[in-house]
Amino acid sequence: MPEGDTIFRTAEVLRAALVGRRIVEARAQAGPGLRHVPDLSRVVAATVVSVEARGKHLLIGFDNGLTLRTHLRMKGSWHRYRPGERWRLPVRQASVILETAESVAVLFNAPTVELLTDADLRRSKPLRELGPDLLSRSFDADEALRHLRDRDGEELGNALLDQRAMAGIGNVYKSEVAFLERLDPWAPVAAFTDDQLLGALRTARRLLQANTRGGARVTTGSTAPGEGLWVYGRSGRPCRRCGTLIRSARQGELARLTYWCPRCQFSST
Repeated sequence: MPEGDTIFRTAEVLRAALVGRRIVEARAQAGPGLRHVPDLSRVVAATVVSVEARGKHLLIGFDNGLTLRTHLRMKGSWHRYRPGERWRLPVRQASVILETAESVAVLFNAPTVELLTDADLRRSKPLRELGPDLLSRSFDADEALRHLRDRDGEELGNALLDQRAMAGIGNVYKSEVAFLERLDPWAPVAAFTDDQLLGALRTARRLLQANTRGGARVTTGSTAPGEGLWVYGRSGRPCRRCGTLIRSARQGELARLTYWCPRCQFSST
């Protein structure tokens, strides 16, 4: 599931493959969930000058002033290939194809693909509304805390997922961070002290940073099969701390699954 760590790592891989390279062919095509297909012929002959992750958004900048913004949502993924190498997914699932003389970058199953001018980029509502990026070197925890406090009436699980509060947390980290900090994801943000919320932000940042190297996502410290996560995906199985059965339920307008231990994360609120 793409979260901030996945996008950060993807940006690193694509940066190595694309930056400084001239685009010899580029195209986008409609697919499931992608209704607006940009004309990527506008970047043919341009040189890639930057690849940047902003939360869950990936931005590829070109020397002609255009920027490709993509968002993977639940099922999207970027792949890098050598010219002529066989793709791991069928071409019909390709949302974006960028070719250079040395490599081919393919985005599969993406619902969001936009080609933006500099002015478009400045006006982009999804980017302007992003909270502090947990993986940014300049991450401002105090600003993120203020954004969380603006959501005092919301359930913590929903607030942690709100990219306008802080960017990078997805459904996996929402559950894992709340568990590690012993916070009830169903309690309102107002139920927690500033120190508790700052602790959650520090843990989220630490976990995201630790998982930017690729491979299976790990929050427990164990890379053994089936032992990498504390609660996510473990509904009905014993808590690794206390043995109580982990529970799960859908939360928020998007009905995203939240996993928690009813004993370790008990709240009287």
